[in-house]
Amino acid sequence: MYRTHNCGVLNLSNRGEKVILSGWVHKSRDLGGMTFIDLRDRYGKTQLVFNMETNPELCSKARKLGREYVIRAEGMVVERSNKNPNMPTGDIEIIVESLDVLNKSQLPPFTIEDDTDGGDELRMKYRYLDLRREPVKHNIIHRHRVAQETRKYLDSQGFIEIETPVLIKSTPEGARDFVVPSRVHPGSFYALPQSPQIFKQLLMISGFDKYFQIVRCFRDEDLRADRQPEFTQIDCEMSFVERDDVLDAFEGLAVYLFKAIKNYDIKESFPRITYDQAVSEYGTDKPDIRFGMKIGDITGKVKGSGFNVFDNSEYTGGIVATGCAAYSRKDLDGMTDFVKRPQIGAGGLVYVKYNEDGSFKSSVDKFFSPEDLKGLTDLMDARPGDLILILSGERTQTLYALSELRLEMGDRLGLRDKEQFKPLWIVDFPLLEWDDETQRYYAMHHPFTSPKTEDLHMLESDPGKVRANSYDLVINGVEIGGGSIRIHDAEIQKKMLRVLGFTDEEANSQFGFLMNAFRYGAPPHGGIAFGFDRWVALFAGSETIRDFIAFPKNNAGRDVMIDSPSKISDDQLNELNLQLIRKGI
Repeated sequence: MYRTHNCGVLNLSNRGEKVILSGWVHKSRDLGGMTFIDLRDRYGKTQLVFNMETNPELCSKARKLGREYVIRAEGMVVERSNKNPNMPTGDIEIIVESLDVLNKSQLPPFTIEDDTDGGDELRMKYRYLDLRREPVKHNIIHRHRVAQETRKYLDSQGFIEIETPVLIKSTPEGARDFVVPSRVHPGSFYALPQSPQIFKQLLMISGFDKYFQIVRCFRDEDLRADRQPEFTQIDCEMSFVERDDVLDAFEGLAVYLFKAIKNYDIKESFPRITYDQAVSEYGTDKPDIRFGMKIGDITGKVKGSGFNVFDNSEYTGGIVATGCAAYSRKDLDGMTDFVKRPQIGAGGLVYVKYNEDGSFKSSVDKFFSPEDLKGLTDLMDARPGDLILILSGERTQTLYALSELRLEMGDRLGLRDKEQFKPLWIVDFPLLEWDDETQRYYAMHHPFTSPKTEDLHMLESDPGKVRANSYDLVINGVEIGGGSIRIHDAEIQKKMLRVLGFTDEEANSQFGFLMNAFRYGAPPHGGIAFGFDRWVALFAGSETIRDFIAFPKNNAGRDVMIDSPSKISDDQLNELNLQLIRKGI
């Protein structure tokens, strides 16, 4: 027997018991005639005691143990004289009577401690060792718990978990596919799914009216902190539903998870605002509504002032920073430098101070009288003591810069409380977006998103004005998930694909199986996909998903532990009927 108990369970109620523990040597301390070893497993740590006077041979054996040795120890549970309140097992220790070394360990390349001395790349190379550290282990267990609670809730609501294929057909829409060559069909390729979109629609046609899956997805795209080439979705679909049915169902999931995982109560219904409203008021389609500071459009108010920046700009907008009129010139210069960063792209910053005494100080005093500035502050609903920050330029770019400025001010003023959560739904996105480079429309979400019924008549005549019957869930400025009501009519789907540039032949080649399925009684249906990794990170208060994935890729998309991606042999290439053409390698 390797163990009667784990290393995190013993307490004073076990005094006098003979026990067997197995695990890794976490730390060893030699103090005169005594040796103390902290033995660690997944469940915790327990202190082992060896006495040179009563059992010198065993104590000498213990002193030869190195960090991360795997051992089995048998002994008696006794009460500790110097208790450790920071350990669940800190009231007891084990007087060891027999010791077996199950496996030796080389000295680890970094210290297996909460605060390690290993850098990111080193720890990723030895990820199996990094996973032994308490905070990393906690992240993986936390991920497991979120998955189990998700399954519990969806099962209680009548959803069925169904697996969909991993080797599928490549489609041209969306991000780049990862492709897999077929050995038995030379010259043909599978693709790894970017999502199970088509399959969950087919499941609705099959009559499984509530489907879900916690599923692995793959996208060959540039990486960042919240993106990996392989990621996990909570993928869901429902039949015989309209938009609000879907939002109500998954608002329930969100409320349940916040309570189950964080013991956080969300009592109010989630606000629902349109895409146009979100962009005009917050500058982004994923606004953080933990604080106000909405963007105000002052274009009409400031044009014709003689100030060329305002007069010649498509759009001028601003935000009100409450109580910041006392900002120094150094503070304002810092804000100007912030908005002029290349990733934000503003040309400069205009400010208006509404002083406590009712006077005004502005960087454009030359062009605006005190009466003009009072009218501006009234329009922006500013009060004495407030600071107005103004940007001007092309509308889309300026709104984006204002959204970043708003978040920066929210951070500076302590308005983005990490323990407060404010979800909302963004609805009525544009169905399509125009790309100047390719001179064609692309689906904002995917080609199977349904247009809003009242806009359907414009799908072919004025597609840029058509709104989608789609929605995103946003929490604290992070897009957690999104979905739509789907097209379930073959003729509308054909029109949609034509607008996207597909000929009838191409549409049939790519999506013929779905179009055919529509002819056999497709129900109205819709669904949503949540970024599971983002849910997990959000609940843990982290901005990166990588910490919650057992074996993640680095920022270059490489697994440095197993050295992947890697070259394959000529024999494998020949078997797959492939020949490499090396361009600039």
